[in-house]
Order: sequence, then structure tokens, then C-alpha cells
Amino acid sequence: MGWIGEQIDSIKSLQFRQVLTQAISLGMIVTSALIIWKGLMCVTGSESPVVVVLSGSMEPGFKRGDILFLHMSKEPIRAGEIVVFNVDGREIPIVHRVIKVHERQDTGEVDILTKGDNNFGDDRLLYAHGQLWLQRHHIMGRAVG
Repeated sequence: MGWIGEQIDSIKSLQFRQVLTQAISLGMIVTSALIIWKGLMCVTGSESPVVVVLSGSMEPGFKRGDILFLHMSKEPIRAGEIVVFNVDGREIPIVHRVIKVHERQDTGEVDILTKGDNNFGDDRLLYAHGQLWLQRHHIMGRAVG
């Protein structure tokens, strides 16, 4: 058995109290992380207060691997802001800049068009089939740091 056998023997040699203490410590670490995450969600108003940039579409401003902190406020979204949004049918959020905002006078709804700084065209090809604009419910938050 070699290495595996040694590991099993070392686990068997641990006393029950040691195992219980380690399990409780691990549980407290996981619980603390979840409490911090939920607290950040409440403070920032965003369902995902921290995101990681996954592509080079926002270079040179944001590089792949950069960590962004999000905040979602009631203030209207303006052209030039960097937002993180979800598109129907995709699970991975996208970080791009707002290039156009249209407010419908009759309903007060806002249509948003985005574009990656390093992309040639707007994001309409990334949106769901037949979708030309994002609505407020697609936006997860604004990048604030």
C-alpha cells in the first residue's frame, strides 16, 4: 500500500477528540466565509459582490484574472460605466462598458447596450438570440474597484 497505508494508519491513530476538533474548525471556517459573502451581498446590493475578469475583452483597463468589486445602486446606469451582466442562457457573467442607454418615456424602462473596450463591435452577438438590448434585471452590478 505504501503512502496510502501510512495515511490510513495516521488517521486511525488520531483520537476522536482531535478529529472532532478539526471537523468543527473546518465547519467554522466555511461558515465564516459564507457569512462574509452574504454580508457583502447585503452591503453592495449585488448578487455577486466580487467577480474575476475571464477574458481580454476589456484590456488594457482590465486584464484576465483581475478581481472587481461590484455595487448595485438605484441610480440610473450611464454610458461609460463598467457593468457586469448576465445574459439569458449563459451562466458566466460578462464585464463590459455601457456605450448606449435609452430610456423609454412611456414605461420608464431602460435599454442598455454594452461593448468590450478591446472588441471591435458592440455586444449584440453575445446577447440571447433576438435580444438587441440589456434591461436592468440583466445587470449584476457596477465595477467600483
